[in-house]
Parts: sequence; C-alpha cells; structure tokens
Amino acid sequence: MQHFTKAEIRLIEDRYEDFRKEVSEKFDEKRLARIEKAFRFANAAHDGIKRKSGEPYIIHPIAVAKIVAKDLGLGATSIVSSLLHDVVEDTEYRISDIKNMFGGKVARIVDGLTKLSGDFDSRQALTLKKY
Repeated sequence: MQHFTKAEIRLIEDRYEDFRKEVSEKFDEKRLARIEKAFRFANAAHDGIKRKSGEPYIIHPIAVAKIVAKDLGLGATSIVSSLLHDVVEDTEYRISDIKNMFGGKVARIVDGLTKLSGDFDSRQALTLKKY
C-alpha cells in the first residue's frame, strides 16, 4: 500500500486542525478527545487511500464532520460517526470493530450511514439527526 507524502499529511493535519478549532469551544475535553480518537482512527484506516480527484480520502470525512458540527449543529457522537462513516465501506474494518472502539451507538449510526452509501446527503443527515 502506498502511504501519503509529507505534503499530503500536512494537508490532512491542516484540514483537521481547522475543523478542530471550529468545534473546540463547543465541547468539553472528554468529547474533544473522542472526536480526536475517531479522526486518528479514520485517518490511519484510510492511509494511502485517495479520491478520484487524487485528494487524500480522509479530507471527505473531515468535511462531513464540519457540516455535521457547523451546519447541522449536532453533537460529538454524530461528529465521531461522521468521521468514521466510510471506514467500514472503504477499509478492512467491520462494524464490530467500530462498536468495540467507539460503542454501540456510534456503530449503529455508522452502519446506517454505510447502508445509505454514496456522498453525504440529506438522507444521511436525517439518519444522524435521529440519534
């Protein structure tokens, strides 16, 4: 498997840091740590995976997490789920792995989002809002 270049790693870290700055005042340290754990896990799971555009794939879940946090105003569990929403679909990990690492609620949300597939859209937003 091909890994990311230093420039791609910097891009990923910059995008995540911009996102984290936007949500840092909304959540306590415990919730921010869960978000950080989800990002680090999803980032490692997607290491070397790129979109058709050539962009590192993890940029997409970060963008979705930003929509979930800023536009939809949802909480940490929804943000964690949005960061993880493509891990099961795009990597070797399974829902059981998500459940073991992040709990049953996150696993159910990720499973629901995975079954909807495709780009993040209003149906997936409704799935997140249910929780």
